[in-house]
Amino acid sequence: MRIAKKVKVGGLELGGGKIYVQSMLNTPAEDIAASVAQARALEAAGCEIIRAAVPSVENVPLITALKNAVRVPIVADIHFDHKIALACIEAGVDKVRINPGNIGGEENVAAVAKACRENNVPIRIGVNSGSLERELLAKYGKPTAEALAESALSHVKLLNNADFDDIVISIKSSNVELMIAAYRLIAEQVNYPLHLGVTEAGTERMGLIKSAIGIGSLLCDGIGETIRVSLTADPVKEVYAARDILKACGKASGVEIISCPTCGRTKIDLITLANKVEEMLRDVEKPIRVAVMGCAVNGPGEAREADIGVAGGNGEGLIFKKGEIIRKVPEEMILSELKKEIDNL
Repeated sequence: MRIAKKVKVGGLELGGGKIYVQSMLNTPAEDIAASVAQARALEAAGCEIIRAAVPSVENVPLITALKNAVRVPIVADIHFDHKIALACIEAGVDKVRINPGNIGGEENVAAVAKACRENNVPIRIGVNSGSLERELLAKYGKPTAEALAESALSHVKLLNNADFDDIVISIKSSNVELMIAAYRLIAEQVNYPLHLGVTEAGTERMGLIKSAIGIGSLLCDGIGETIRVSLTADPVKEVYAARDILKACGKASGVEIISCPTCGRTKIDLITLANKVEEMLRDVEKPIRVAVMGCAVNGPGEAREADIGVAGGNGEGLIFKKGEIIRKVPEEMILSELKKEIDNL
């Protein structure tokens, strides 16, 4: 099990065992009202760290507005201009995401590192396969795990030379296999907390699949302290997806829903029912397994390990606990009766 260095982000501690869910605002930085509304929606959905792009110094008031609007830590995403980072630090940001190699040389890196050190603000080094340095592309011929790791380590050295060590690293790629290999490689070389993600993962459907494979593989390896599922979709859906990935990997508590794929024996609209159960229990944090099964064959028998479940019948449902049938209920009452049993667990 990899043990990461502890790094504080606001009131949170990366490296303390808990894996934190992040997302990023996709509202225009200058539209503070829309950005605040989205941040509040993300917080309500369970997002634990919120990142916001800050394209210019004129956009720094967004950081102040977000800090006043939500309780979760705020990360400023900054490119090219170190003065934006300095202004965000002064505004009270909780973490800065930069690429130390593109903010104007070691002098500017040192200035940002000094401000972060004095204000207890960590820095996330963001390396991306699409923005590797020319010399690394020439050396390796294309983006490789070794190239990504070498890029990240060179940026770590820049910060270390500036007497800074509160570092988080991400080395993302849109190629899942490359992303997994790169994180495994860097995890062997440093003990800094790792921010996991498949960058530019795609639409909600494909992005979720790629993120589940990439992030999930690493989590099962014991790698990763914070995650972001990148989707071309509402950021709130990123949060739900991240939480589901954590639960599927056994890294977070909450409801686990198991449901059968239906077959010719099914006499109930199981697909609709399963979706309603999932939505009903989305924010329930009890560490329980709930089964939604299509018939008595796949119900109490195959799902006997479930804490609570329902098996569909012809216009009715069987409510069961640990494989033992409790009672029959009419089809229209399955949802409400199942919820009552869950509330009593």
